Amino acid sequence: MQSKVFNEVKQPSISVVKKFEWRNYIVYLAFVGVLIYFSITLFDQGFLTTGNLLNIVRQTATITLMALAMTFVISTGEIDLSVGSIAALSSLTGALALQTGYGILGGVIAGVGTGLLIGLVNGVLVTKLAIPSFLVTLGTMGAVKGMAMWITDTAPVPIIDSNFNFIFGSGDIGPIPVLLIWTLMFAIIAHVLLQKTSFGRQVLATGGNEIAARFSGVNTSRIKMLVFLGTGLMAGLAGLLYAGRMNAGRFSFGEGDELSVIAAVILGGTALAGGVGTVIGTVIGSLMIGVINNGLIIMGLDVSQQMIIRGLIIILSVALGRKAVNR
Repeated sequence: MQSKVFNEVKQPSISVVKKFEWRNYIVYLAFVGVLIYFSITLFDQGFLTTGNLLNIVRQTATITLMALAMTFVISTGEIDLSVGSIAALSSLTGALALQTGYGILGGVIAGVGTGLLIGLVNGVLVTKLAIPSFLVTLGTMGAVKGMAMWITDTAPVPIIDSNFNFIFGSGDIGPIPVLLIWTLMFAIIAHVLLQKTSFGRQVLATGGNEIAARFSGVNTSRIKMLVFLGTGLMAGLAGLLYAGRMNAGRFSFGEGDELSVIAAVILGGTALAGGVGTVIGTVIGSLMIGVINNGLIIMGLDVSQQMIIRGLIIILSVALGRKAVNR
């Protein structure tokens, strides 16, 4: 009986992946198309210069890291709206630990620990009290944002430790930004976890059919707890990267990032309903948003025009992917 139920869980997952294959392919084409368009139209403005391309990587690193973790959360059929606020608070707690004299290790423990603690709270409320993750994380988003504003009275906390700033944002190893190394390292780890381990299969099974996954022996509550801890961890790290790059902790870091993070994940091919996830697609989705932002800024458009065009491009890309799915 147990084997039969497991087959029922596993088989739909395979068919869903096949259905979404065209959608992922179209998103990759959209990314290449956007890149080619800006390369041609903004060639004289230096869009294709090494410096500008590396700047896009720096600008999207924090979004990419949080999006990697969000891929697991959305793959389970849940969502986390608190990542931006967690990043802001983590940047402040890390900066305060450094300012107090606890050193780089103390700053890292404070920043990442802040993210893990909030991720734990989110996970407990979702799994133990059965509160919808949308409502839980919407609430913690506001509470954490308020806390970040309160603990320093909205004042920034400067970081004068040059080693911390080098490691967590502003440093370059030769021509390679440290932020690119952080991004590649965690992208590889996330891809292996999702595609090559039993944990990844359980994540997808939980999102694909939670009831059937339970009957097949998957501890879905444990899986959901772990993915929320994951988003807390990565948001905490993103906060440290914000602080290292800007040489300060600020309550305003991460403002609105939750929308960019979710857009990158969905744009990359992860199903909002759960059951299908792709780390590579998430990275491409994040880079696509970064390229669009960078290109529109170079074109000299004001903020309102950038928001309109960026939104239309994202909607069009996702719509084309969904059209391919229905064929």
